[in-house]
Parts: sequence; C-alpha cells; structure tokens
Amino acid sequence: MLNNLQKRLSSSLDPIGWGPAVASVAGRAAKNPRALAEATTEYANRLAHIPAAAARVWNAEEPNPPVAVDPKDRRFAEAAWRENPAYFSLLQSYLATREYVDDLTDAGAGDTLSDGKARQLTNLLFDAVAPSNFVFNPGVLTRALDTGGASLWRGARYAIDDLANRKGLPLKVDREAFTLGVNMAATPGKVVYRNDLIELIQYAPQTEQVHEIPILAAPPWINKYYILDLAPGRSLIEWAVQHGRTVFSISYRNPDESMQDITMDDYYRQGIASALDAVEEITGASRIEVLSICLGGAMAAMAAARMGALGDERISAFTILNTLLDYSEVGELSLLTDPATLDRVEYRMSRQGFLSGSEMAGSFDMIRAKDLVFNYWVSRWMKGEKPAAFDILAWNEDSTRMPAAMHSHYLRSLYGRNELAEKKYVLDGQALDLSNVTCDTYVVGAINDHIVPWTASYKAVDLLGGSVRYVLTSGGHVAGAVNPPSPKAWFEAVGAPGDPAQPELPHDPKAWHEQAVRTAGSWWEDWTAWSTARAGALVTPPAMGGAAHPPIAEAPGTYVLD
Repeated sequence: MLNNLQKRLSSSLDPIGWGPAVASVAGRAAKNPRALAEATTEYANRLAHIPAAAARVWNAEEPNPPVAVDPKDRRFAEAAWRENPAYFSLLQSYLATREYVDDLTDAGAGDTLSDGKARQLTNLLFDAVAPSNFVFNPGVLTRALDTGGASLWRGARYAIDDLANRKGLPLKVDREAFTLGVNMAATPGKVVYRNDLIELIQYAPQTEQVHEIPILAAPPWINKYYILDLAPGRSLIEWAVQHGRTVFSISYRNPDESMQDITMDDYYRQGIASALDAVEEITGASRIEVLSICLGGAMAAMAAARMGALGDERISAFTILNTLLDYSEVGELSLLTDPATLDRVEYRMSRQGFLSGSEMAGSFDMIRAKDLVFNYWVSRWMKGEKPAAFDILAWNEDSTRMPAAMHSHYLRSLYGRNELAEKKYVLDGQALDLSNVTCDTYVVGAINDHIVPWTASYKAVDLLGGSVRYVLTSGGHVAGAVNPPSPKAWFEAVGAPGDPAQPELPHDPKAWHEQAVRTAGSWWEDWTAWSTARAGALVTPPAMGGAAHPPIAEAPGTYVLD
C-alpha cells in the first residue's frame, strides 16, 4: 500500500522526476566547493558591472553588457530592454542569475540524465519568472496605454476563463475558425473501409489520368491524421492528388478505456496491414507506395520489414517524414523516456486505461514552455490579444489518447531498448530486420526538429536495405512536413530526385551535410519528382471504393471527430 501511495504521489506531483534529479545534482555540487566558489565569484562580478553598463545606456553609449542578450529572443525585442537603464538593469540581473544557476548545475554535473532533468527544470522556472512575463513588460504597458487599459481588462477575463476551463494553461489558437471537412482535412474523398481501429479514406481524383501505383498515407496515431491534409494549399495529400496520384489515408480511432489492452500487433494487423489489403482490392494494384510521418513512419517501416522478410513486395516505394528508426539519439525526449519516468507513465495509464491527450500535450509543452506556454501567457493574459487562427496549432490542440498496453510497449521497446535498430523487435510473430526494406526510400528530416533530431532521422540511411534519398528541410517537426512551396522554404539533398540510381550516401550525417546542395523551394516538389519516377504509367482513375469496400461515409470520416 505504501509503495502504491508513493507511486501515486510521484506520478501526480512530479511525473518527470525533477525532484530526485535536482537533489542528485545539488549533492554533487556540494562536493565541488571550488566550482561553487568560482561560479559565485563570477556571478558577483557580473552583478557588479551592471550599474556601470546601465550608466552607459543612460548616456547613449555602447553598454558592453555583462551578459549578452540573444538577438533572436523575441521576449526582449522592445527597445526599452536596451535603451531604458532600469529595464536594462532588470534584464541583466535576470540573465546573470540564470547563468549563475547554469554554472551551479555544471558544478554538480556527473550523470547525463539527472543533469538534463535538473537543467530542464531550471530552464522552466527561469522561463516562468522572466521579467517579460509580468505586467511591467514594456510591451504590455504600451498596449495598455494604446487601448486605454482595455487590454488589461480583456487579459484578466481571458486568464480567469483559462484558469477555470483549461487548468491554467492559456488558449493558444482560435479553434472555432476551423471546421473539419470544410477548411481542415478538406480534400474531397470517401471512407471506404472501417474496423475497430481505423477508417480508410480514398481521395477523389483531381486529374483526368493518374499514375497506376497508388499512395497509402500512414500517419501517427499520437495525433490526428490530418497533419497530412491540413488545409487547402497546405495539404500534402491534396498536393499529391493534384499531381496525378490516387491517394488513400489511414485515420485512427481515438482510444478510450475499452482499448487499454490493444497491442502494437493489433495496430499492425488492424492498421496498415488491413489498409494495404483494402487499397489493393479497390485499385487492383499489386504495388503500393507508402507515405508516412513520425510514429506512422516507424509502424510503416516495421510493416515493410515484416513483409520483406515474408516475400511480400507490395510496398514499391516508401517515404518517411521526421521519423525515428534508431532510438539511440532522441534529443530532449530522452528526459521523458527514462525507466523511472516510464514507470510513472505506466502507473497513470494503469489507472485509466490510456494516457490522455492533455497529459501527452502537457509533456511536450513543458519541453518548449517559453514558446508554447509563456508566450501566450503574455499575449493573451496581459496584452488581451485574441488567439490567432493558425492551422498547425489548431491541429496540435486536437490531441489524442494513447492505449495503455501499446503505448507502454512502444516506449519500453523502442525508446528504452532500441529494439528496432538492434534487430530484436518482434512484430506479429516476426523478428524485424530493417534491411529487408529493399524498396527505394525517401527520408525527410527537419533542421529545427526537437522531437526527431535530423541527425537521428539520418540513421535510416544505414538501416534500410534499399536505395535511400535523404532530404533535410527548413522548419521543425511539424512545419518541416507542412512545407508547401513558399519564398522561405529550402531543402538540401545529394543528387537528382528523378535519378533511379540514387548516389550512395555516407554513414556520417555531417559528411552528408558537406556534400548536400541547398535548393530554394519545397521538398514537396523534390519528392514529387522522386515519387513520380517510381509511380508507373498513367491510367484512368480507379472507382471510389470497390466491390468488397464500397464507400460508407464522406471524408474526413467519423473517427477523426472524436
């Protein structure tokens, strides 16, 4: 009973394990008095130089601040932080104290995991108490003056509403501006297959002829599928349909407590395996291209490896976006997937049968709280600004739940033991070796991806058995995928996309980066050339649905609405 009570308190009060990590770092720091003394001396020196620097600000001279301010930090973009001596001193004191705590953490370094968690907590706390987060923020005061105080009144009302209805988290986006099937997930199509786990959507053709090889989109179940069909003009599925492809997409059911015992094998059998069978029946095609993203890419790679081992060659070409296949380098997520943290996650899931979408979203928000929490704390609660109508944020807010058994198994087997890359993972009775994926593969990484570092996604080059084209694109984990042609878009690659014989790529991602050529434009265009070269002849579009799989609903279906 005492053990269960401890688990419950740990799971609810400190789900990430920050407390033990800070205690561990503090204990090591206490045994390093020299480093503590040096850090304290340096801190005192920084503070001592602030008054003189502020005086230079007053005299319009170059201040030579004791602590450099990151020019990309938008929190301190107003001129007052640079030109007003009082604001300048406040900011410098904050930055000096932050560096002091960083130095103290360095003094207690000695274990990568506890060091990372301690630094994560201190970063979170300092982001929370940043001087930009308070009402004396010059941007807040300027807006209050411009609006005659109305912005402060609106912000207070917004804060009360968020405290009452959103557990104290500020609203980020105007979801009412978007309606599924109208201006999100809006590419015309029909649901042509449904089981207890997925709906399969077939999209209506938009060209007189299509290439004979269809595309099956395999999205992650950790989010709603329509990241690949976000909005007109920003939908990769729409883009593919408009470029002469017959496209299908899986849409996963949002799990509830009745699905707590569903496994990864179930996600394979009732998910991508069932979808491939339905696509084959509807189109008559014996070859199918798979387009996948994130966790959907991992599942698609598992399916392709299993099929390859059994001689099933239906997957003719394979695209994976921002996907981990080797989990030895997972970036910031390593702090959320250590054994002790997974114990706490499993305990929470065991009590309700799933991991709620809000818990999942909250964990990701904490990783980048400066941008995903406190940014809206200021804009909404203090400046009284209405949330923007931003499609990516609206999709991100439409969170999903994770079934207990499958999610625990996934985290332990892949993040915990890296079984897929180590050739130890077993899917539906078959040990997987990714070298059995012998079709051509197009792999995309994003330069600013904090969920799947691009150097980690590059490891697919050595794991997969076929020819691989690796492309590095602008943006992050989501914006790197939602990347339609625009003046700001760019990508890097080696060789030409339409060349059937792609050049052999080096093992080291840095060596690849030295060879890669940057091109202005979207990787969507590059991918289209690569995919079209492997898409077969032009034919008349297939009918919507087949004899065994007639249309049963309009896209985007029903599962996505839960």
